Amino acid sequence: QVQLVESGGGLVQPGGSLTLSCAASISAFDINTMAWYRQAPGKQREWVAGITSGGATTYKDSLRARFTIYRDNAKNTMYLQMNSLKPEDTAVYSCNALYRFKVYWGQGTQVTVSS
Repeated sequence: QVQLVESGGGLVQPGGSLTLSCAASISAFDINTMAWYRQAPGKQREWVAGITSGGATTYKDSLRARFTIYRDNAKNTMYLQMNSLKPEDTAVYSCNALYRFKVYWGQGTQVTVSS
């Protein structure tokens, strides 16, 4: 079993920045791929970015310029740095982890971009 706990969400003005965290209950060195997803109100959940245990990253094309995914395996934590936030970035952001062929999800953290 892997437990994931997200934090760092909140209310931010357009153009602002936030960094989300996803803390894992096991050593991150043992986790293959981790990823961030988001779900806006009334929309389907969408993949945002992913990162392998070795640090290789992939991004949704439209977010690559503003978002950065990284992980600190020593802290068992993955992060998502979000810059130049827009109202359309408003969503519940969730992390997941692939561990021993099973995918685990966190509970999500709300990000609201509004003036």
